[in-house]
Amino acid sequence: MTAFNDESATGESLRRTLGVSRRRFLSTCTAAAAAAVAAPVFGASPALAADTADDRAADHGRSALVPPHKRGIILYTVRDATGRDPLSTDLPSGFREVFKELSRHGYQQVEFAGYRQHANAPDGANLETVEGAKLLRSWLDEYGLRAQGNHGFIPGSWPLTPSDLDRFKQSLEIANILGMGHMGTGGDPTGSSYRADWDVAADKWNALGAIARSEGVKLYTHNHDSAYGFLLDGGPLDDQGRPTRSSGIRKLEYFLQVTDPHVVWLEMDIYWAHVAQYKFHTYTAHDGSQREQVFDPAGLVARHNVRYPLFHAKDGTVNTQNGQGYDMVTFGEGDIDYRTFFRRVGAKNYHNPMIEHDGAPSATVPGQSLEVARKSYLNLAALRARR
Repeated sequence: MTAFNDESATGESLRRTLGVSRRRFLSTCTAAAAAAVAAPVFGASPALAADTADDRAADHGRSALVPPHKRGIILYTVRDATGRDPLSTDLPSGFREVFKELSRHGYQQVEFAGYRQHANAPDGANLETVEGAKLLRSWLDEYGLRAQGNHGFIPGSWPLTPSDLDRFKQSLEIANILGMGHMGTGGDPTGSSYRADWDVAADKWNALGAIARSEGVKLYTHNHDSAYGFLLDGGPLDDQGRPTRSSGIRKLEYFLQVTDPHVVWLEMDIYWAHVAQYKFHTYTAHDGSQREQVFDPAGLVARHNVRYPLFHAKDGTVNTQNGQGYDMVTFGEGDIDYRTFFRRVGAKNYHNPMIEHDGAPSATVPGQSLEVARKSYLNLAALRARR
């Protein structure tokens, strides 16, 4: 991996930029880069949950990098539990029982990934209605949880069709019933690499964001790795008249520039941002030269802190053989340096980190996803500004 061998950076600054633990850094970097590591290490490790409950209570959370009221989870992580048939199991099933379990683990926030549950759960399968939202809100209130966002409906049409506009407004109504400060999507604004397409996406999101703001909701987009790849915005044109080279700006960095900061917000998926860091470190400049630019996820957030009200906090172990750079694991058991990330971005009473693990559900271990949620909470709560 080229980014692991950037001779223009010291070993320590590169390790911090890459956001991996010192143990993994030393095992992956070249000997020369490894020898340069000298500063104190703040890497993540499987032992994050070792801080005891008494330790956490002793400082009343003052040194916690993620305060108790900001510890959340996206329900996609436990989608098997919300979708489980309550008539066939003693395990928590459906939204109400899952809320109860998550509250018992300590969570105070949830992010929805749609509003469907098993048909045998209370009030049936589809709660994406005004009455369904009122029921969900009563359960959230019952267990002391706050809905902070949803990966839901973003119109596919542009200009907006009347039916898409009506459904979008209904989604905002549901968001307000649930008490959400934010509403968003699980996808990127566009899958294109071309500036012209990102300009169109910006126009659309500015319009949608203005509608959301009029209803008191912040509209946010979510990233996967490709959205932090390099924008194609210059150089020779291909046979369809499209640019083939880059100025070095990344797609979502450009999106930040051309969208209205008062109406468009972002949720950084920290895992996928680190995958982007691994994959997209070299670009072809307009003059044809190859240039290297290592992506710094925490640095981007720090420069645009208010634009990133939400995070997806999921972890990974370094794997340089799979083309992604990481294998997803339970939060706190991987190599992404969350302690340093949260220290660098600061504003801990503003950001809302949502635990996520795409692979938490198991076909053979029915209770696995809720156990992943439990372990992840402990590891998130154990992150401290000092050790």
